Amino acid sequence: MISVPQPPLLSLFFAIRFTLLSMNFGFFRAACATPSVTVADTESNAQSIVELTHEAWKRCAQLVVFPELCITGYTCSDLFFQDTLQKNALSALELIAAKTADTDALISVGLPMSDGTALYNAAAVIFRGKVLAIVKKSFIPNYAEFYERRHFATGAELGTESREESKISLSGKSVPFGTRFIFKDAQNPLAAIGFEICEDLWVPLSPSTTLALSGATIIANLSASNEIIGKASYRRTLVSSQSAKTVSAYLYANAGNGESTTDLVFSGHSMIFENGTMLAEKTPFSEEKIIYADIDLERLHHERTRTTTFAQKAPYIPSCTTIYFNNEEEKNRSDKKPAQTDLSRFVSRTPFVPQDESARKERCHEVIELQAQGLSKRLRHTRAKTAVIGLSGGLDSTLALLVTCRAFDLCGLDRKNIKSVTMPCFGTTDRTYHNACSLAEETGSQLIEINIRDSVTQHFKDIGQDESVHDVTYENCQARERTQVLMDLANKLSGLVIGTGDLSEQALGWATYNGDHMSMYGVNGSIPKTLVRYLVKWFADEAFGTNQKLSAVLNDILDTPVSPELLPPDGKNISQKTEDLVGPYELHDFFLYYVLRFGFSPKKIFFLATHAFKESAYSGKTIKKWLVSFYRRFFSQQFKRSCMPDGAKVGSVNLSPRGDWRMPSDASASLWLKEAESIEV
Repeated sequence: MISVPQPPLLSLFFAIRFTLLSMNFGFFRAACATPSVTVADTESNAQSIVELTHEAWKRCAQLVVFPELCITGYTCSDLFFQDTLQKNALSALELIAAKTADTDALISVGLPMSDGTALYNAAAVIFRGKVLAIVKKSFIPNYAEFYERRHFATGAELGTESREESKISLSGKSVPFGTRFIFKDAQNPLAAIGFEICEDLWVPLSPSTTLALSGATIIANLSASNEIIGKASYRRTLVSSQSAKTVSAYLYANAGNGESTTDLVFSGHSMIFENGTMLAEKTPFSEEKIIYADIDLERLHHERTRTTTFAQKAPYIPSCTTIYFNNEEEKNRSDKKPAQTDLSRFVSRTPFVPQDESARKERCHEVIELQAQGLSKRLRHTRAKTAVIGLSGGLDSTLALLVTCRAFDLCGLDRKNIKSVTMPCFGTTDRTYHNACSLAEETGSQLIEINIRDSVTQHFKDIGQDESVHDVTYENCQARERTQVLMDLANKLSGLVIGTGDLSEQALGWATYNGDHMSMYGVNGSIPKTLVRYLVKWFADEAFGTNQKLSAVLNDILDTPVSPELLPPDGKNISQKTEDLVGPYELHDFFLYYVLRFGFSPKKIFFLATHAFKESAYSGKTIKKWLVSFYRRFFSQQFKRSCMPDGAKVGSVNLSPRGDWRMPSDASASLWLKEAESIEV
């Protein structure tokens, strides 16, 4: 007999946590479990399945997927024909259903299932003690080490595309029996789950493709894939690819310890992917029994609606039967809302920058090459003889110069034709000025110094601006004068003005309209500020590691506070620090990524930000403050983005009005601001 303790208070606690997690902005917790299997011992296997189900449920899992034929063991071979094994497998299924009836998790377990005419490799889908349906394996392998056709019939309906309506009797009850079922959570419209079994994934047109096009957002695969050299890597690639192609979450639950090793070895290699990205993995032969992942169903929904080609084939695919679960009133619920359940998934503070150092270096090299290739094409097309860059000694102009050097190298042009123009004025400090001069010298570009103090002062007189009033006019006059100098110099030298503004500045409108906002080609236009820093660091460490002087200059620039330097310095120090005025760029880049890439709501972005920055200096109050500021600035500054200069897209997020982002300049931000301001902290 199977006995699982059921402390009532503990059950209530976890039930409340489960409900709360399911309400957390579309997150759905799923699990892959690998039980300890004893070949042909259905009672022992059922015990292990029940125990792991309760463990997963206590961790708030809403879906628990077990391996293929886990009730009997995959390696039973001709024992599958024995009535004793088949009958006890059904008894074990009934026992599993009864002993997990107190959980709110959808469970899938594998077993052999006979309809009286043939034996099928099948998956039983269980919810609150009830078997909702039996899913048959569609494709039965019979090659190499696999000879399943000896025991099992194919589940696919050959020669017809009609919907399957067959039933099978279990304990006197009629249960749907087929391959094309989608299980929908009545309490969560985005949770639609489809099942396939092992080999179904490995064929050219998998059942999961049909299921996804019919609306399934989560695909679960009950598998018994043996291990041989190199197979884990291939399997990982296969699952990732199918998850990406179907824009779904894909759970791959694999058989492990306990299967017969007469001819094969099983490693329990299980994985959970979301749109091609791995969320969790049980490494081969590890002792881990369960892996968990919080699937973002809203994210998947956004990706499917944004990618307009996803559903174009949908009208031509076979129809699927929808089975609803979780229809009845929620059990053991409380009106008192407990503390919010945290996420189990990792949320990066820097979504534009890879966490892994080697991946980050590779990304930096790739981004720089994309920037340089885009600029080199424009240089060749316009037959430009020179490139003109306003060099301030700050990060953005530094990156623009470094990329331009690479583009000139690609075109076989002399770097002396890169004109690095430094234009000191009221806010220029010695540090940034000397860094600009050194940078121009060490990169081999030509330094041109044009002091604009007198021309700006004259302009103040012309328009009646009091020089002692340090307002927006005082600042913008300098920015526009610098742009005029650059444009006119480019005309004189038959060149292009290379823009230095980055993606983060465009999002916030942190640029002077028709000043530094404008150029002839913007190489940094799709580079967020957080990535700019890593790109410059890459140049310092990798590209110019042997040039100690240049690396030293770049590192000093990296240590310099970000500033437009439009206000007089405080002694020798920069008095105007950008992040003191507009907020931390790491927060704004985080907001920008989720606003543009996935269209998430302010509340969900705040939820993700508090999770990502929970061990940082940013409190919930601080995150909310800058989130409100982001939305206010993002909407009000669209008019600047509507006339951005050309610049190559290098990442998944871009604000070009000719490509990724099209928005009315006079759109209201009231809906977003109202939600952001209503966030409780």
